[in-house]
Amino acid sequence: MDILQDEKQIDEQRQGEVYPESKTSSVGRKLFLESYGCQMNFSDSEIVASILKADGFVTTNNLDEADVVLVNTCAIRDNAEQRVRNRLTEFNRIKRNNPNAIIGVLGCMAERLKSKLLEEEQLVDIVVGPDAYRDLPNLLKTAEEGQRAINVLLSKEETYADISPVRLGGNGISAWISITRGCDNMCSFCVVPFTRGRERSRDPETIVEEAKGLWENGYREITLLGQNVDSYLWSGGGLKKEIYSQEELDKAVNFAQLLEKVALAVPQMRIRFSTSHPKDMTDQVLEVMARYENICKYIHLPVQSGNSRVLELMNRQYTREWYFERIAAIRRIIPNCGISTDIISGFCTETEEEHADTLSLMEKVQYDFAYMFRYSERPKTLAERKYKDDIPEETKLRRLNEIIQLQNRLSLESNQRDVGKIFTVLVEGPSKRSPEYLAGRNSQNKVIVFPKEHHLAGTHVDVLVESCTAATLLGTAVTQTK
Repeated sequence: MDILQDEKQIDEQRQGEVYPESKTSSVGRKLFLESYGCQMNFSDSEIVASILKADGFVTTNNLDEADVVLVNTCAIRDNAEQRVRNRLTEFNRIKRNNPNAIIGVLGCMAERLKSKLLEEEQLVDIVVGPDAYRDLPNLLKTAEEGQRAINVLLSKEETYADISPVRLGGNGISAWISITRGCDNMCSFCVVPFTRGRERSRDPETIVEEAKGLWENGYREITLLGQNVDSYLWSGGGLKKEIYSQEELDKAVNFAQLLEKVALAVPQMRIRFSTSHPKDMTDQVLEVMARYENICKYIHLPVQSGNSRVLELMNRQYTREWYFERIAAIRRIIPNCGISTDIISGFCTETEEEHADTLSLMEKVQYDFAYMFRYSERPKTLAERKYKDDIPEETKLRRLNEIIQLQNRLSLESNQRDVGKIFTVLVEGPSKRSPEYLAGRNSQNKVIVFPKEHHLAGTHVDVLVESCTAATLLGTAVTQTK
């Protein structure tokens, strides 16, 4: 079974995605589009493709034939930016054969560095922030005339709610729906509020209609996306107010109500969401999840640290005790819920005892899996301005390795508990290690691999789990007696 090892890890090691050639690629200017970072960036790339499709572009996966090369970027860690710079240097080689080719940077890195990419580094022709994608056709025209162009203005209204995204890449089965943009939380380590602006929510009816359209086009799973989905609030306008009257709140649609609307609108569609914030996750959301079978029983609940003092420095707005209470609520209301998290090692002034608190929290929560990083100071954040990045790199790495080793054990133990159980799997496609096997996910977001036999992508298959690795469940399809 070596070919099946660590299916989930293979999936998550992807650092950039190049989108496939359009079926109509013989007509129109060619767009090469590559994305890095979070799910929101990949969702934004689909919006970009839709805007440029209306302007006569078709996507290509052949860099050498591209008229326009766009990189949708992440700025959350320095190494992500360095990867993008290396790619931009590679992309500039196409200008030797096609001097009229235009190279551009989109997204969070564009918003953070702004004109520096044009003036100092001269790696690109256009720079476009996350709220300026509608201006892309104009910016490209400016670049075609031989001038560099930039638009990184942040908006308080832009949600792209009226744009039907071109679904790029993917498997034709799972899709993203953006429900909010921006973030108001101001975690001290995070650049997102500076690169994506204030939080604003989409009209719930546009979200419901997008979900219905995806179902009609053969998609069978959607993920509702936002930097903090739990703070979704629609009261007739996108941008949230500082203070709401009780009457306004009574008329508003919160995240739990949105989740219920979508579940009812597409009752056979699997529904996921990401990301949740511990301070905003309510019992109402958990009760809606428990009520509807088509809402997946999985929550990504980033903790970042297991120590209350460090959490306060991070401006996370909850304590260790509050986090445990939310975990207890999840276990009580949705006993079979999968839980994952984000963890940062070596944040400013973190002591060995506080690092030990993170390890003990992990032991108590028993996460199914986690995304784990060492602290990387980002310019303009509160932490960069106010705190000293005083933990040596070797200490950060050692603590990170301890976190990873512990989570590897917890993930294996979690998967071992599932051996002998039967799960319904939504088949996403062939296993990445062998075409003779299929891979999909259960409601708890665990990857399950099983022999292909006669089963097809996009269908639901009951699978008996027979063995596992720390990352993947391995089994055989079965027929259950109804």
